[in-house]
Amino acid sequence: MRDDSTGHGLAASLALTLGSALLWGFAHVWTGRTKVGLTLMALFLTLNVAALTVITLFRTELLTLIVQPRWLIVLMAVLIALALGWIAVIVRSYQLVRPPVHRRFARGAAAAVAGLVCLAITVPLAYAAHLAHVSRDLVTTLFTAAPAGPVGEGGGDGDPWKGTSRLNLLLIGADAAPNRYGVRTDSITLASIDIESGHTVLFGLPRNLQSVPMPAGPARQWFPFGFTGDGPQTPGLLNEIYQFAEDHPEVVPGVANGRRGTTLLKSTVGDMLGLDVDHYAMIDMKGFSKVIDAMGGVTVTVKEPITYGRYNEGLIPAGTRKLSGAQALWYGRSRTYGDDYVRMGRQKCLINAVVKQAEPLTVLRSFDRLAGAAKGAISTDLPQELLPGLVDLAHRVKETKIKSLQFVPPLINTADPDYNLIKDKVAAALATRSAPKSPGVSPSPHEPVSLDAACR
Repeated sequence: MRDDSTGHGLAASLALTLGSALLWGFAHVWTGRTKVGLTLMALFLTLNVAALTVITLFRTELLTLIVQPRWLIVLMAVLIALALGWIAVIVRSYQLVRPPVHRRFARGAAAAVAGLVCLAITVPLAYAAHLAHVSRDLVTTLFTAAPAGPVGEGGGDGDPWKGTSRLNLLLIGADAAPNRYGVRTDSITLASIDIESGHTVLFGLPRNLQSVPMPAGPARQWFPFGFTGDGPQTPGLLNEIYQFAEDHPEVVPGVANGRRGTTLLKSTVGDMLGLDVDHYAMIDMKGFSKVIDAMGGVTVTVKEPITYGRYNEGLIPAGTRKLSGAQALWYGRSRTYGDDYVRMGRQKCLINAVVKQAEPLTVLRSFDRLAGAAKGAISTDLPQELLPGLVDLAHRVKETKIKSLQFVPPLINTADPDYNLIKDKVAAALATRSAPKSPGVSPSPHEPVSLDAACR
């Protein structure tokens, strides 16, 4: 056994302490405590190999765990335990190799460096535990703990998609203005996602559809010939249905305040398209700009210059450029030099860009801001138990080309829509995948088009 009763020099003490931080047990072996040192080394190497294996080979499975509250609690506990254990190893290593008592400066310097090393180890692990806490708070705040409901059968085998081949998710962009009452759902898109392949079709519905047929029940009793609005001050458009349901509890009996509008809108859109709408996600348009800022902006191709701001404060020039949250908001909502239908096309391009550009590292880098923005901007009825499956599904969606079919003129006359034609087009779009187009042949506006191509 090495005799360390007289202590070590400053350089040796620092080297051995730092070495033990990088490889547990190094100082123990150096000072003759071989059995303990080798045990610590084996534990350290095992932990590192396990971590690398999980990150390399089970990355997708790991992502599904970090959206489950109970696993996030386990992760926080593991990170805290790891930090405490690592600090204990560093402190004990320092005690074994510190300079002798009479060399006060050397001992103080070595102690300070050991403290800094402990801090360097603690900060990233504490931050990771903090992110786990923020993630758990986001999951439990934003997503309901209720059973999954209409999507699949759940089952004891852990497959959230059992019994279903598609996920139909209603995406709603809600906007409120100081000069009008209530909330208007000016952006309504149904994302129909193939569970196995991830192929997605976005069905865009213009906000000004009229005579919208209502689902069976109290709503149809109120409007047997289609939605006509809430009195002479409202024209009876699709974007008014949400607020009408919120103002008239009797139209959606038994549904809580704040859920009536989305409940009726899901049923209405589902009947209109001939699909069962499983869940919805609604984003406040002003909050949406904060989400984009938290992502660090979003890159899109602006085909025509777009007036920026409510009072024409500026111009978003044409070309491929990264937009801030405020610019992205106006890119998606502006009707200057265009109309509702041009705006709908830009909104689909914006959705496509966000899906493609939301890289894990980007999300992680600004997770605090992103989580805060999401809690303030998004509401949904997606249940927590679906989140692991959604993480896996989102990866498949990202690897495919998202397609879009918009029910706008000349395909649909919004003043007198052919709702049977809409159902037929939806069924046809989901039954087959479009054949590749010949070079130079423009896609038909009556068929789904790839957003990757259309948004260039």
